[in-house]
Amino acid sequence: MAPADREITRSLLLAYLQGRRPDRGAVLGVEAVERWPQDPGLRHLLGLALFQSGRNQPALEQLTHAARLAPRSADIHHDLALVYLAERQYAPAAEQLEKVIALSPRSAMDHVLLGRAYLNSNRTLDAIRVFHKALALDPRLPLGHYHLGFAYGALGRNREAIAEYRKELAARQDNPEVFYQLGHTLLESGEWNEAVQHLERAVALDPSNQAAHYDLGKALLLLGETEKAIVALRRALELDPNDASAHFQLARALEKSGRTEEAQQHLARFQELKAQQEQTGGMATGRVRE
Repeated sequence: MAPADREITRSLLLAYLQGRRPDRGAVLGVEAVERWPQDPGLRHLLGLALFQSGRNQPALEQLTHAARLAPRSADIHHDLALVYLAERQYAPAAEQLEKVIALSPRSAMDHVLLGRAYLNSNRTLDAIRVFHKALALDPRLPLGHYHLGFAYGALGRNREAIAEYRKELAARQDNPEVFYQLGHTLLESGEWNEAVQHLERAVALDPSNQAAHYDLGKALLLLGETEKAIVALRRALELDPNDASAHFQLARALEKSGRTEEAQQHLARFQELKAQQEQTGGMATGRVRE
């Protein structure tokens, strides 16, 4: 009866996971691995139940054990990588995803996940390589060109970044982050008019994007659209009152519009926040941007 009991337990665990009842699954999973400690599949399911219920450290322990028991299981390595990514442990996540791709190299999304792990581990050239591979596997991969553009931008290769963001927008125009990153990169490249177009779209799609409001205000100010810049920068400060750079840019805009007293107030606040950053190594407030 033991094999049948084990399969019934496995089926119940899967049912709990599919029914979004991970806590019940975790309880059953603990009992299962105590009874069948060398079964990698049961440890895998227990790890997933723990992960889904927000218990990442014990999930890592169970999935690591499962991977040792079944070193050629791409699914176990994949799920272990997901937990590492959730924990922002990018180097071990990359190691697991490299194993996944070695075992099952045709998944474009696994290449994207590996690229993101590389990017967050400061392995940007490796990230670019695997993002290109992901797009070779699936040229229509959602956000494939976005991730590649972001990696190019991290290296200061703005023209290549802009080209990739434009390719992403040619395929779909519903992601505010793509509009923001394209607008931000155009702003950095001195293409202010086009930057404004994309930043306006970014804030329309996601009004809570503080950085997009800030960049929009800065771009408008550079174009001489002072009153519009003031509106955008005020909104940026509503979202983050401790953004030193937004206080500085708003002070410049207010000075240009003749509101000297209010400009001085924001300039004083900028100097206060900047001093706090210098005293704490920049951790107390947002980074001062030019």
